Amino acid sequence: MKRPATRHILALLLLLLLVAARAQADPPAPGAAPAPSGVDAVLGSAKRGADDFLPADQAFRFDALADGTDRVRLNWEIADGYYLYRARIKVATSSPAAQLGATQFPPGQIKNDEYFGRQEIYHHELIAMVPVVRARGGAFALPLQVTYQGCAEAGLCYPPITRTVSVQLPAGGSAAGAGGGPPMDAPSEQSQFARLFSGNFFVMLGSFYLAGLVLAFTPCVLPMVPILSGIIAGGAHHVRAGHAFALSLTYVLGMAFTYTAAGVAGAAMGKEVQAAFQQWWVLGLFAGVFVAMALSMFGLYTVQMPVAIQTRLADLSSRQSAGTFGGVAVMGALSALIVTTCVGPALVAALLFISQTGQIARGGAALFALSIGMGTPLLIVGASAGKLLPKAGPWMELVKKLFGVMMLAVAAWMLSRIVSDRVALALWAVPALILAALLWSPIRAGSRAAWGLRAAGVAAALYGIALVAGSALGGTDPLAPLPAFAAQTQALSFRTIKTLADLDREVAQARAQRRGVLLDFSADWCTSCKEMERYTFTDPGVRAALRGTVLLRADVTANDADDQALLRRFGILGPPTIAFYGADGRERPQYRVVGYMKAPEFAQRSRRALNAPS
Repeated sequence: MKRPATRHILALLLLLLLVAARAQADPPAPGAAPAPSGVDAVLGSAKRGADDFLPADQAFRFDALADGTDRVRLNWEIADGYYLYRARIKVATSSPAAQLGATQFPPGQIKNDEYFGRQEIYHHELIAMVPVVRARGGAFALPLQVTYQGCAEAGLCYPPITRTVSVQLPAGGSAAGAGGGPPMDAPSEQSQFARLFSGNFFVMLGSFYLAGLVLAFTPCVLPMVPILSGIIAGGAHHVRAGHAFALSLTYVLGMAFTYTAAGVAGAAMGKEVQAAFQQWWVLGLFAGVFVAMALSMFGLYTVQMPVAIQTRLADLSSRQSAGTFGGVAVMGALSALIVTTCVGPALVAALLFISQTGQIARGGAALFALSIGMGTPLLIVGASAGKLLPKAGPWMELVKKLFGVMMLAVAAWMLSRIVSDRVALALWAVPALILAALLWSPIRAGSRAAWGLRAAGVAAALYGIALVAGSALGGTDPLAPLPAFAAQTQALSFRTIKTLADLDREVAQARAQRRGVLLDFSADWCTSCKEMERYTFTDPGVRAALRGTVLLRADVTANDADDQALLRRFGILGPPTIAFYGADGRERPQYRVVGYMKAPEFAQRSRRALNAPS
């Protein structure tokens, strides 16, 4: 009779030991209530049921209020022992008359969640801000759909909760500023493009096509012209106009499909895909491809190369230059991923629309129209190439080598993003000096055309020598390589931030001093960022407009976790993007600058942003 009782006692002791060991192995998360131990843990777990957890509306009390004319404040009161996931909070509106900016969250706590992995969570209270861009006018009822999800520390996770609320935004000010200028809260270009998605489909496509046509003439897209021309003109035979146009169309379609697919994939994944293609080794690899293409046009494959590899490269080069449609399509795809690094308002609007709404077909159509607009000048160049290129003969060899020089210039342009400015200056000298040597020895010496080419060769030689000398003397500007003759401009002094904590600290300090803040997102591989640095930030009018402003810079070259957190905070895809904060410490999202902006327009935008009411 004693043996069964003894076995029961031993089993109970063993159970208690196991429970105590597990409680010690799994300490409670920060902010959680202390876990019960011993017999209380066993009995508590045995009798815990659904009645021991609060209903979702009591665990997470939610409301939304207007915070001025252009911002909504979302409030959650979180019961003790419960928490909300930041990544599970989504905000949307069904109103076509308003555009929501990126939700602004305070820093939370990091939790290694058993189900979702590393997560940022909030205990006790959460206040998030949602910027709203709308036309000025009377009071406006903004419909919002807010989705959130949370858990109890005791182990219960609630399903996602969606609340539909209407927030009454107060009436705004007058529609125009003094002097009949633009509205003080006129939406940014990005917001204007975003509103097109809710309108007529064909109007949207036409608008994005025109935006792409404008983007085609930026320094990020122009390098595709020598790439396409070199492919078409690489052969030693006459290229018919129809064949040249077909090759151009193949190139542009390859670029457009790749650009669209990469944009849709990047937006759907919520990551900045472009940055992955701007790593130093990727740029170096493709710069080497362009150098190899240039050498093939110069006929130098025999240098330090085995016969078998030389034969294969020569065969591939001859087939490529003859205009195979597959090779042209591949080159167009590579150009879309590597060369076209401009981030414009239309592109950002399309990618944000896809990521926030999930409407891939409509967003992808906008990206495709944007790509075709970018490729339209290439179609014109390709179609005309068949008529303008010389007939087959000795001149064709010179033309072929000139396109080789263009390929070297593209390689120098790509490498300039990953080397110092002085080294980049020396790299630009390589195509300049080779061009001088080619133009000095024209085919028919003594003719007028020959002397004209030699004069151009002398100019190219002088420029190449100036680049080499400027690099040795510390020059950095290819347009003014000699430091003694370069315009003496004083650059703006930025403070570098790395994390969200750095940003919040700097903005809080500026608010205490009643000063505005400019935040510049930049990267080493961003061509438009360098244009802003060289031509816009050095302008006296811009410097005057930013006098007394705290200047911050987030360098997102590394694209690490801190960089991605900063980009997510603002809901942006990449540089160049510039955000403004007022003296009250609040961002003015309607004044954001995306892409390159000329100095006069930027100075005017800065004054309006820094002086705009909250």
